Amino acid sequence: MSQGPISIESGGLNLAKMAVQQSEGGHWPSLPEGVELAPLWKRIFAFLLDTTAFMGVLMIATGGNILSAFRFGLLNTTQWWVVLVNWALIIAAAFLYHKYTIHGMGRSLGQRWFGLAVVREDGERLNREQCDKRSLMKLRYMIPLVNFVFFYIDAKYIRTRHTHQSSIDLSCASIVVIANSLPPAKRYGLR
Repeated sequence: MSQGPISIESGGLNLAKMAVQQSEGGHWPSLPEGVELAPLWKRIFAFLLDTTAFMGVLMIATGGNILSAFRFGLLNTTQWWVVLVNWALIIAAAFLYHKYTIHGMGRSLGQRWFGLAVVREDGERLNREQCDKRSLMKLRYMIPLVNFVFFYIDAKYIRTRHTHQSSIDLSCASIVVIANSLPPAKRYGLR
């Protein structure tokens, strides 16, 4: 079968990907064909579930005292250290939770609930350094009030970028996808 002047497929890239590649200065993740990118709403709800999960564990572990982190009035008293210690626990728990769930399972528990996976731009699993960097950068979402600015900026990036990547994804060369759309060979290790 001969091909006409316009080919629908060109070396594994379809015309849409080629157009995006040219308009974006040549950047297009080399994801396997058919992989679906995660929608913003699933990413938001997965993050909320994740935050609920590690905060729930902290509530149980501290007997509810972790809520003292939100008693900002204590900062003007001699009990100021209680707020700081509890915030240190929250930050440490958030970092460790995101680091080890992504590294160990290829996704967090919230992402698993919504059928998502965090992979490199080529569809492979993130290495330890990428997990560390991603987890460290996600801590910006834990800072009260300022986190809304970061949520807004990253939501805008996810909605407007053709790769649906937040600023965190771009810095770590990661991408959030629908797990079942990955080829079976790329799904190994996802739990």
